Amino acid sequence: MDEPRPALILGSTSPYRRELLERLRLPFSVIRPEVDETPLPGEAPADLALRLALAKARAAARIAGGQHADPVVIGSDQVADLNGQPLGKPGNHQCATEQLRQMRGRTVLFHTAVTLLRPATRYEQTVMATVTVRFRPLQDEEIERYLAAEQPYDCAGSAKAEALGITLLEGIESDDPTALIGLPLIRTCALLREAGLQLP
Repeated sequence: MDEPRPALILGSTSPYRRELLERLRLPFSVIRPEVDETPLPGEAPADLALRLALAKARAAARIAGGQHADPVVIGSDQVADLNGQPLGKPGNHQCATEQLRQMRGRTVLFHTAVTLLRPATRYEQTVMATVTVRFRPLQDEEIERYLAAEQPYDCAGSAKAEALGITLLEGIESDDPTALIGLPLIRTCALLREAGLQLP
């Protein structure tokens, strides 16, 4: 008799992470983790991403534990890093404009952390994928045209590289291509296998 499949939970309401996880063709449900994303004083961008991924997974696991006997929970967070300063989601046009002006002609690191929890087996692991992104020396009118067309106000660093934001860039270096979109699937697959899930 087959063992029941553990319930896979995405602890995120990001439509980008949901679309990426759907690529694995595993059934999953979504839980919104209530987590304060404010950086701690002096917290490095990479540390912020790691802390928030873990906090989101744990918050979602607490909710999932009341709904499922054996939840497997994914939490993830992305923070853009400009010379050690964190850049989060801009939220509006003015902040997005300021972010892109800061990043033009510069190299930005995008840290995407992912945590996987399986409380029933006490499995807990957090890993990081860092993507190096080189921005072109953008003109103000290019920034304005891009923002009017894409409105990437829910994206860390204000640039959707999977869409029109690719026109803003000179180069991307990554060993986990989906990390820049919001969920490093190569690392996520490795964690899922370690936690006991079977992937195609």
